[in-house]
Amino acid sequence: MRRPLRILGTLMVVGGVLTLIWVVVVWQWQDPFTALYTRWQQHRLASSYDERFTKFHPIRPASDTLAAEQRAIAGEAARYRRDSKRGEAIGRIKVPRLGLNMIFVNGTDHDTLTKGPGRDLRTFMPGQGQLVYIAGHRTTYLAPFSHIDSLRTGDRVTLEMPYATFVYRIARHRIVPSDDLAVLKSHGHEVVILQACHPRFFATHRYLAYALPIRVEPREGSPYSLTQALAAPAG
Repeated sequence: MRRPLRILGTLMVVGGVLTLIWVVVVWQWQDPFTALYTRWQQHRLASSYDERFTKFHPIRPASDTLAAEQRAIAGEAARYRRDSKRGEAIGRIKVPRLGLNMIFVNGTDHDTLTKGPGRDLRTFMPGQGQLVYIAGHRTTYLAPFSHIDSLRTGDRVTLEMPYATFVYRIARHRIVPSDDLAVLKSHGHEVVILQACHPRFFATHRYLAYALPIRVEPREGSPYSLTQALAAPAG
């Protein structure tokens, strides 16, 4: 009896050590198995997004004024939102502080978020002058928002879309209960919210990082800053 008990005890110790190592690996980095799946999905999404980018033909504004450019971009964003399906690649998100450069997708359901960060379908596209809400995992599926709590005021967030590239800067953060749906309400001005579960490994709360727009680079047209847009006369 002693020998089987020793073997069992040894197996339990080894199992405990391996489990501890696994927890440390996921805590410090991410789950390597789901990461492989998302990396494959990102490769596929990059190809489909490149195709969408090539096929998208921006509509030129009726005049050369900045106000006309903004209206044209808002119209293109609304059209792109209508044409985008759940789970489809819609743009590229870059957050230098997080080392993030990924295709983001349309939707925040479980299957969609296994592919990469996703835009909540109840919110808007960049350029519509409303809320853009993007969720991502912290420990699995490449963990795009693994270190979302390391974001600092002034950090840059860039969203590349087929019609324009939008640059934002982190302004603040909040932690809210996971069932707080009020955060999905748009308040009539453009803001990006990056969202991940908080704390890591749990889903009781959501960590929200708010980013405000500072620059727009139309695909066809001259880049402009938010200061320019606010100072521009209507027309």
